[in-house]
Amino acid sequence: MLIPLTALYGSVLGLMFIGLTSYVGLLRGKTGISLMHGDNPRLAERIRRQGNFAEMVPLALILMAGAELNGAGANWLHAIGGILVLSRLIHPFGIHFDNPSAPWRVIGAAGSLLSMLIAILFIFMSYMDW
Repeated sequence: MLIPLTALYGSVLGLMFIGLTSYVGLLRGKTGISLMHGDNPRLAERIRRQGNFAEMVPLALILMAGAELNGAGANWLHAIGGILVLSRLIHPFGIHFDNPSAPWRVIGAAGSLLSMLIAILFIFMSYMDW
């Protein structure tokens, strides 16, 4: 069975991950720091932006694929994917070493979790007679 909408959103998110990874690599090249962050707060920020993306997005896409495979319609899938993409776009702008609760970080994290929750609820509902 195909999962074309999950693949579409996964592709967009894949491009975003390439961007975040390149952003880390550029600063590593400028600073000569090969591993970890070398006590460079800017590099630490970039690493966490990329790392948080890598931690959150795979599970979100797995859940989205599960919803799609269980018959979620296009509107459900666009809601899940759209919220996820928007959240992952704004989240990195809120990660700052001196402000752990910046609004973009909170909104981006909440949106990412919301997209997962929508997928989870659809999957659960697909097994019930609702």
